[in-house]
Amino acid sequence: QLCFALYSVSRAITREYATLLEGMGVTYPQFLALLVLWETDGVPISAIARGLEIDAATATPLVQRLERLGLVTRRRSEEDERRVLVHLTPEGRRMHAQALEVPHGLGCAIGVDEKTAKRLIREANRIKAFIASRDDG
Repeated sequence: QLCFALYSVSRAITREYATLLEGMGVTYPQFLALLVLWETDGVPISAIARGLEIDAATATPLVQRLERLGLVTRRRSEEDERRVLVHLTPEGRRMHAQALEVPHGLGCAIGVDEKTAKRLIREANRIKAFIASRDDG
């Protein structure tokens, strides 16, 4: 079954990430949220949720845990005080340098080189887009 193969590989990769991220003190979902913020700092929780393809109700406790770790802060927008934006702290920004080593470490841990990883990502995205196009129509 393709679905089970993808599911079991996903779980195995997530376990490898947990090992790699242990030294950073973050979980895999927290790491993913930080990836969004390292790309664009100072975004609403809804942008993090969109980037991770989760709902805001799931993203909120994730951001709260990152805040308790001292990696992000939540502040009201100066332009619109109804909006709360998530910003990296200096510690959260410093962690980015350490995070740059994670993809290489994961590749070594799972035996996948960069070329193969890019091909697998393209194929997974193609499948996801195909499913989404069927859901939309």
